[in-house]
Amino acid sequence: MLTLYNSKTRKKEAFEPLKDEVRLYTCGPTVYDYAHIGNLKTYIFEDVLKRALLYNNYQVNHVMNITDVGHLVSDDDSGEDKVEKRAREKNMDAWELTRFYTEKFKEDVSDLNILPPDTYVKATETIEEQIELIKILEEKGFTYKISDGLYFDSSKLENYGEMANLQDIEAGKRVEIKGKKNPTDFALWKFSEEEGVRQMEWDSPWGVGFPGWHTECVVMAEKYLGIPFDIHCGGIDHIEIHHPNEIAQAEAAYGKNPARFWMHGEFLVVKDSKMSKSKGNFHTLADVKEISTALAYRYLCINAHYRSKLNFSVEALDGAENSLKKMRARVPESPPGEKISKKYEQEFLEAMNDDLNTPRALEVAWKLLKDESIPDDLKKATIIDFDNLLGLDLAKKDTIPEEIVKLAKEREKMRKDGQYDEADKLRKKMEEKGYGVKDSPSGYKIIKK
Repeated sequence: MLTLYNSKTRKKEAFEPLKDEVRLYTCGPTVYDYAHIGNLKTYIFEDVLKRALLYNNYQVNHVMNITDVGHLVSDDDSGEDKVEKRAREKNMDAWELTRFYTEKFKEDVSDLNILPPDTYVKATETIEEQIELIKILEEKGFTYKISDGLYFDSSKLENYGEMANLQDIEAGKRVEIKGKKNPTDFALWKFSEEEGVRQMEWDSPWGVGFPGWHTECVVMAEKYLGIPFDIHCGGIDHIEIHHPNEIAQAEAAYGKNPARFWMHGEFLVVKDSKMSKSKGNFHTLADVKEISTALAYRYLCINAHYRSKLNFSVEALDGAENSLKKMRARVPESPPGEKISKKYEQEFLEAMNDDLNTPRALEVAWKLLKDESIPDDLKKATIIDFDNLLGLDLAKKDTIPEEIVKLAKEREKMRKDGQYDEADKLRKKMEEKGYGVKDSPSGYKIIKK
């Protein structure tokens, strides 16, 4: 049986869907910039979860939001909207900016073999529904108004913050108090400082403005999945603020926790520090592809458990790339048979069904590929079956065209002869054909872009 760690109860629990299909909601990107690979680690974990559900023969209805308004630069409901701020800096139309970064996110998702959701929904597509939710909260006495917006009064909800142990938080400990009644109160609707200055603003019963980030997800999940649904996912940083605030609104408005299971992926760290844009220590998938491949990064992520921190380094990425190449090289060339190894299938499924233990599942896959007693057709059919869950394109052989190999050798010779301009021309020629080259003291490596 599939068991999953539930952040709500802080333990592993047997999973069964509430209805005939699994209803899955995953917090999507805020599309004011490229996603960094720390963000993408979470989406890889969520993809493994979805693939594991499918592997266990469940039907899955997956919804992911696109936050294109309302996510402020600070968690204390102050500062600018990230989208508005970036649009002003780039002198761009905010709608055009969010469309651009939404498409770039989808390209990253595709490169990482992440299955797309059944539904992408933008926050700006549900403004009317968000206003209706806030009206319900107002009617039930959970709101109050201050100079910059309408807020949720967290003191009115007895078990507020239960998932994150926030009930006894001291005033001012989480955020600076600026007219709020309680430090854990949060904005439901923010007023425009000056009407017409923001590119994204709407009329509401409380004034012209825009919705709070925490309200958006409640509405989008309820609209497309109903409440309660089965699983709500996100990064571990959502446990403290974003997800408790979602739960608070749903319980206040509908008397229900939005989801049965809450699941969170741990941080990607660089030199033991969380990767983030604010710290300037982040890398994009494009950066990864300059020196390696997207699926090498996927391998790196699933070689660690989703609830474990993962240290990112170029050396670790190189190791993952080499492991993936060796794994693919062991996949038999012969066509797959019609059957798979039941022995290895059971081992693999036991690993994956133990809270998505991907490191153990990879060990089983390696064990299978090294087992000389397994006929090639059975081995290939089994590894292809496993790859439906791992998503590593294991049956794909890494073949580099002869023309590219020749260009790389000529370039290396020119570099050794000091003809750097000519060598650079050859590098650009390789890039035009979809390949790059990474130099190191020990030689060079050809990279597929």
